[in-house]
Amino acid sequence: MKLPALLRRTWPLMLALSMFAIGLDPARAADPPAPVKLEGLRQGTPLNQDNPPANHRQERDHPVGDRDFVQMPPLIPHTISGYQITKNFNKCMDCHAWQKTKESGATKISVTHFKTRDGVELDTVSPRRYFCTQCHVPQSDAKPLVPNTYERAKGMK
Repeated sequence: MKLPALLRRTWPLMLALSMFAIGLDPARAADPPAPVKLEGLRQGTPLNQDNPPANHRQERDHPVGDRDFVQMPPLIPHTISGYQITKNFNKCMDCHAWQKTKESGATKISVTHFKTRDGVELDTVSPRRYFCTQCHVPQSDAKPLVPNTYERAKGMK
């Protein structure tokens, strides 16, 4: 089968344009891509090694801080160093359980902590809310790990 004369003369040009259109630039194909330099929070420490601990401390007892957005879990206004929270024991409940807040002077845990994800109200803390530190964190004097421009919600100012 013979190609028409016009097609015979233009096929190299059409091939080059097609390759360029789909990103196959023959001039760049010979050059390997430059390696991407990423800087993570581990700062080059291999995954099988630990970074030295950050130099910050948990703040000792002080008033509860303000919240920065409406659904923000309250920060823990005291140190929790040495607190044990396991499936069998939760040190936080020694003060924050409803039965113990009068004696301890601590804030009661929210009624939302007694509801399942389906909205069923329980007479004990829901398993999904039992591990306090998955949402609540202690206040500390730690510096931000990365720069940010976060601003408190307008309604919370």
